[in-house]
Amino acid sequence: MKTRFAFLHIFLLPLLGSTALLAQSLTATEIVKKADEKFNGEKSSYNVMTMTIIRPGWQRTIGFKSWALGRDFSLTLITDPPKEAGQTFLKRGAEMWSWNPVISRLIKLPPSMMSQGWMGSDYTNDDILRESSLVNDYIHEIAGEERIGERLCYKIRMTARENASIVWGRQVRWIDKNDFLVLKAELYDEDGYLVRTETGSDIKVMGGRTITSKIELVPEEEPENKTLIEIREIKYNIPIAESYFSQQNMKIVR
Repeated sequence: MKTRFAFLHIFLLPLLGSTALLAQSLTATEIVKKADEKFNGEKSSYNVMTMTIIRPGWQRTIGFKSWALGRDFSLTLITDPPKEAGQTFLKRGAEMWSWNPVISRLIKLPPSMMSQGWMGSDYTNDDILRESSLVNDYIHEIAGEERIGERLCYKIRMTARENASIVWGRQVRWIDKNDFLVLKAELYDEDGYLVRTETGSDIKVMGGRTITSKIELVPEEEPENKTLIEIREIKYNIPIAESYFSQQNMKIVR
């Protein structure tokens, strides 16, 4: 019996050690990449969402669909409310456009508009069109571990690279160690001032992955305001071609 126990001990110890080593060997950049791909897919994605803009005394909800292919291609379609349905937003590489069917007008969005609020919300055009890259445009550092609720998270500090075209100069993200979920994020401007805080909640399995299906954003200077994103449907790594992301398709996509 002692011999058998000793054999099991010798056999299992390297396996347990290798598992711990694997968890410890992830770099900060690899952790951020895993979290980014967990939500956006490794190659492509499709999602249906609602966005509720909450202000003192009123609120409104916008429904939209989004398609994405890598970092360079994205298309977003407004589906609700009816008076705004049909508006689309397109990104191809570094170029971005919006289409308004009511006035039949196609507008090219300059980079300076990336920091502006999208559809009157606290989210920016950059958040929706994903012009900047969390993986490539920042230098990442593991700043320790902290608990968010019952989940132990990596605390990742992210500093914008010098030549990166970004909205946020610095970010701090709390990423769950088991499922690589972003449970909290603090976003700072280029002068180092906290601009907004995001929290992820309502964890569930969607599209075959465990994700946070709700994301709440609160601006630092107006804490009575908030924007709530709720994911209704999500699919990962869907077959979709670059040709789908065209100005022609902006006007007919449904």
